[in-house]
Amino acid sequence: RRSISGSFIGSMEETEELLKFCADRGVSSTIEIVKMDYVNKAMERLEKNDVRYRFVIDVAASNL
Repeated sequence: RRSISGSFIGSMEETEELLKFCADRGVSSTIEIVKMDYVNKAMERLEKNDVRYRFVIDVAASNL
């Protein structure tokens, strides 16, 4: 009952290297920021393929 697992995103060092590479070249991602009260609607949009950018949930700005 043991398992070995890994990550496909690389090590912390590789992640930092990639972030620096992107910062040096002005590479960024396009996102749509949503609050927690919009999460259910965001999920509905995902099911309908009505999403153009990656959703990022803004927990700090949400009324929890």
